[in-house]
Amino acid sequence: MNKYAQVFQGTAFTSKSPKEVEILKDYLFCINDKGMIEQVVAPADTDYSVLLNAYEGKENFHRLAEGQYILPGFVDLHVHAPQWAQSGTALDIPLYDWLNTYTFPIESKFSDLEFAKTVYEEVVNTLLANGTTTALYFATVHKEASFMLAEICANKGQRGLVGKVVMDNPDQNPDFYRDASTETALKDTEAFILAVKELAKTTKQGVYPVVTPRFIPSCTDDALKGLGELAAKHDTHIQSHCSESDWEHGYVQDRFQKNDAFALNDFGLLGEKSVMAHCNFLDDDDAHLFAETGTAVCHCPISNAYFANSVIPIAHLHAKGVEIGLGSDISGGFSPSLFDNARQAVISSRMLEDGVDTKLPASERGVPNSRITINEAFYLATAGGGEGLSLPIGRLAENYAWDAQIIDTKLATAKLPIFNDEEDLHDVFQKIMYLVRPENIREVWVQGEKVHSRM
Repeated sequence: MNKYAQVFQGTAFTSKSPKEVEILKDYLFCINDKGMIEQVVAPADTDYSVLLNAYEGKENFHRLAEGQYILPGFVDLHVHAPQWAQSGTALDIPLYDWLNTYTFPIESKFSDLEFAKTVYEEVVNTLLANGTTTALYFATVHKEASFMLAEICANKGQRGLVGKVVMDNPDQNPDFYRDASTETALKDTEAFILAVKELAKTTKQGVYPVVTPRFIPSCTDDALKGLGELAAKHDTHIQSHCSESDWEHGYVQDRFQKNDAFALNDFGLLGEKSVMAHCNFLDDDDAHLFAETGTAVCHCPISNAYFANSVIPIAHLHAKGVEIGLGSDISGGFSPSLFDNARQAVISSRMLEDGVDTKLPASERGVPNSRITINEAFYLATAGGGEGLSLPIGRLAENYAWDAQIIDTKLATAKLPIFNDEEDLHDVFQKIMYLVRPENIREVWVQGEKVHSRM
């Protein structure tokens, strides 16, 4: 018996539901040559000892050391790859000023392919080192540099969903950084889609082209309509920003006399493969439309604290049946870590529930039933992201990709406070989610291939 490409033995944590974490103690995970989990075997199963006898001691058998645990790889649903070059700067000015003073000048530099290569290689490496096995990327308006990002994901083993950004509206984009015309924007987008689909044929973990109107203000009506048609023609994923801030939400209402969600839907941009970032100002009608169309919300909690003028009611949207994942929103969010964003998601939800204005009585200060737990934040970073992309990722379960992080809690330089060898495993899970740093992430696997390790 040697049918499996890899067999792992260890304790793992995976989402059973949005609120429940399943603990798989000392399980075997059997990975086939396509990088998919073919068998998940409990110690009590009859296959367990048979498989152990067949694989133990072989090169493709991996027994986790004491204090090591397996988490699913993280799914980051919103990364501005070029903005890695400005991460950690200028977070204290309004969104409109931030874009025009810092972001657009940085992104315009990606016409230089050498510069693009340097930044893109580093952002992919950084995200892998932080346990992000799948990333949904905004690139720039530049077709060649955007394709280069897809190639870098393919070569480094990350599952990358990459969008050439469309910004053709001369009223809302600077002269030095926008698509030359609507026609050029659509033509370049289609060429990009076809090139990435060709690249995907030779990429084990998959790379995917994404139709990417930056957000409604950046695009003309003709571009939005044309992008919806291209997404339908080529069956691609779609991404944009939706109802992020007071300014952007108000702009769309003034232009279309409706909210972002309905405007985007009119252009064919909502659907099972659509992910909309932020969505802080969705009302119940918008949420119903998202649930009805299968459109996912990407929650970017660190970025929202800086630019969204609000806290998104995640618990309320989940209760409405909306699919929700987690995003770093580099560089509106300064951290490339979804651990950091999961922690902030919990913190922000507690602040929304409890309120922040102490001049009000406690009963009037917050929004009841808004809090989420670390279990739910973990779900957003893993299974929720997979469902948002309609891909078999984000869970340690049969027929899912082996995308995994090996976490070491006993690392001398970043030891977690676990002083009892018999500590409750759910408590261990919580300590991992709140305390892990990048150095605790010893290995990262994507589609059955090791893509990152720390010695």
